[in-house]
Amino acid sequence: MTQKQWPATIDEAVGVVIATLPDDDKASIAFLSEPDLIGLHFGLGTWIRNHLGLHSGNGRLLESTGTRNADDASLVIIEALWRRLREDVPKVH
Repeated sequence: MTQKQWPATIDEAVGVVIATLPDDDKASIAFLSEPDLIGLHFGLGTWIRNHLGLHSGNGRLLESTGTRNADDASLVIIEALWRRLREDVPKVH
């Protein structure tokens, strides 16, 4: 992803990640508990930091997360991704 294509908001970043992930991975993430999201820090989190420019000057995205560093910003994006994926999970009554 080039600098011109970097997402500028959390919502845009989540859209990029969703478009990239296979359906099985999306389902796996949706079924994680919130405390288990930290387990995504080194895999998915690294991908987010590297491909969405958090280590390369994407200040607009970093600012939109309300954090000061790429590690914290990637966790904010992962949490937003998790919430969006859980909205899409069918509810069983």
